Amino acid sequence: MVFSSVVFMFLFLPVVYFASSVSKSISFKNTVLTTASLLFYAYGEPIFVFVLIGVSFLHYISVLIWNKWKKAKKALLGCLILIDIFLLFAFKYCGFFTSIINSIFKCNIPVVEIELPIGISFFTFQIMSYALDAYKDKGIVQKNFFDVLLYISFFPQLIAGPIVKYSDIAQQIKSREISSTKQYEGFSRFIFGLAQKVIISNSMAVVADEIFSWDAVDITMPAAWIASIAYSMQIYYDFCGYSNMAIGLGRIFGFEFAENFNYPYTALSIRDFWKRWHISLTSWFREYVYIPLGGNRKGIVRTCVNTAIVFLLTGLWHGAAFTFIIWGLYYAAFMILERLNVIPIDKIKNKLIKHAYTLFVVFTGFLLFRSESMSQFGVFFKALFSFGTVTDIGTMKSLALLSPWFVFTLILACVFSCPFIQNKIKANYEKKSVKIVFTASSVVLLAICIIFLVTDSYNPFIYFNF
Repeated sequence: MVFSSVVFMFLFLPVVYFASSVSKSISFKNTVLTTASLLFYAYGEPIFVFVLIGVSFLHYISVLIWNKWKKAKKALLGCLILIDIFLLFAFKYCGFFTSIINSIFKCNIPVVEIELPIGISFFTFQIMSYALDAYKDKGIVQKNFFDVLLYISFFPQLIAGPIVKYSDIAQQIKSREISSTKQYEGFSRFIFGLAQKVIISNSMAVVADEIFSWDAVDITMPAAWIASIAYSMQIYYDFCGYSNMAIGLGRIFGFEFAENFNYPYTALSIRDFWKRWHISLTSWFREYVYIPLGGNRKGIVRTCVNTAIVFLLTGLWHGAAFTFIIWGLYYAAFMILERLNVIPIDKIKNKLIKHAYTLFVVFTGFLLFRSESMSQFGVFFKALFSFGTVTDIGTMKSLALLSPWFVFTLILACVFSCPFIQNKIKANYEKKSVKIVFTASSVVLLAICIIFLVTDSYNPFIYFNF
């Protein structure tokens, strides 16, 4: 079940909202939300929901045991982390690495195709977060299993994030404010995220998917640049839209999730970009991998190695394919080169140059991220700099994709990738006229989104794959 579906918006969400509003008791609300979250996941994964429950219980009971039996603390944590890694490996990477072994050693080990549970990368990292946070601070050990299960399975961020660290939400599970103001803000945020996904991302996806389906001979310079820009906007508004919907839904039920995006396409360096893009994943790796490895405290060589490890894992986290691994190392290289001042980004005063450099690296990186293979990426990358003629078939086909609607939504994508309009609204939000316009705009956006959902079946979510 996806947020941008008729079933979710007109059946699931209203039922859960009114059921949780029956009582003011936080315990009752938590019970409703836990039950609803399990049903939400079981709707798409009727078998794997038991894996989710089982692993949650294993972590819950292990933390209780080491809280009483201190000698077992380190050993149990190690076992839990190994189990989490094994789960990810078994479901996500087993076939990939088996294929590599067969290729290198000329073996014939059967490649087992295992169905990938939706959102396994997200909820596995949350499960690990609970164990790691409880290991560092016994004060946040949860004695109620259903509260742990709510943290792991809470439907707004269960299958596509943002990744919520247990330490950030532990207190909210026990006590939180649920007010009409927060709920109004939550519904408005949800509608805004829905519009980002349905109106902008889906429109970009049609063009990007079309070009990526073409034969190599048709990939000319215009096709490569249009595909790069369209997909970069698609993935941003797909994931940012989902995160906004998740944050809005959380607020409706009294939870405050941290922001997951901060206008990444306004970044002036690759380091700046990764402070703004998928913030929850970046902060998770920083806290649980980069800092434990030594961070930047053990010299420049160790810092560069730690950076490479983190981005290698970031690439692998996104998927079992060489394109994702190289995508991670691609960013590691730019992060290291900027840190070493080989790319002297901090010395460049012209912001336009810095911005152009960052967008070129990011958009080219998304070509790699989207490509099915390195050879396909090679075709697109070469085409970025290959001049042709306007009579080339690929050029004519790509220019034909630039419909008035696509151009209009691309302009919207560019405008809303910057904070100008949002900052104006925030600065004047207390004015009654602004509130009225904002509310009316939200209603109109919701109506438009509903029309799109009812009339268009093309509604993919990129990050469900991860």
